Amino acid sequence: MNRIFAGMPPVVKNLIIINVVMLILTELLKISGVNLNGILGLYFPESEFFRSWQVVTHMFMHGGFVHLLFNMFALWMFGRVLEQVWGPKRFLMYYLVTGLGAAFFFELVQFIQYNKVMAVISPEQLQLVYDSGGEAISQGRNFADSQMGKLNSILNVPVVGASGAVYGVLLAFGVLFPNTQLMFIFPPIPVKAKYVVIGYAAIELYLAITSPGSGIAHTAHLGGMIFGYLLIRYWRKTTKTLY
Repeated sequence: MNRIFAGMPPVVKNLIIINVVMLILTELLKISGVNLNGILGLYFPESEFFRSWQVVTHMFMHGGFVHLLFNMFALWMFGRVLEQVWGPKRFLMYYLVTGLGAAFFFELVQFIQYNKVMAVISPEQLQLVYDSGGEAISQGRNFADSQMGKLNSILNVPVVGASGAVYGVLLAFGVLFPNTQLMFIFPPIPVKAKYVVIGYAAIELYLAITSPGSGIAHTAHLGGMIFGYLLIRYWRKTTKTLY
């Protein structure tokens, strides 16, 4: 462990440790029938499963090892550089603001979708979603009716992961070090950080519009980048330096 974390700044190191521990705990509790993601993941405020603490705790939960691996790798790659530039306090503030901003943006989009569905769904369909929707989701199923299925997903599927904050970290790296060359694995060509950020933002916007029910919170990723950009702009206007 000392070799793995050698030279890693404290906030990034502890964020990675917390996220890894929470995934291990989630998998262990599954054996006892406890769904920790259902307790700490973020539900839509109109859901019966929504709790106030989920606004924060969802950032430390993940849907599986691959989800955790990609997020923590990006946090390690870009976050450690930002923490060394900004210092631990400012980096932690940025990370939390972008994570919370991502959640706010995601729930705002969900609220718009929720109102659209509520305007066309019948009282009988609504009651059926409330009565059996949660159980259907827990069994990996959903309603065949598109509006009922959409409402059920909004009410009974929590959002988990540090992706919103991680996308905020990626945005900050691109803003602070726009001409830094990043090497893609495939294709193996160098690309400037600013173009990587623009590319990711464009992809997330496209997927948010074309694949709203994909199970990936693309709007949260965009929200993290938007709030990150606004915070950096604010810091630049109120301080002479970013650190």
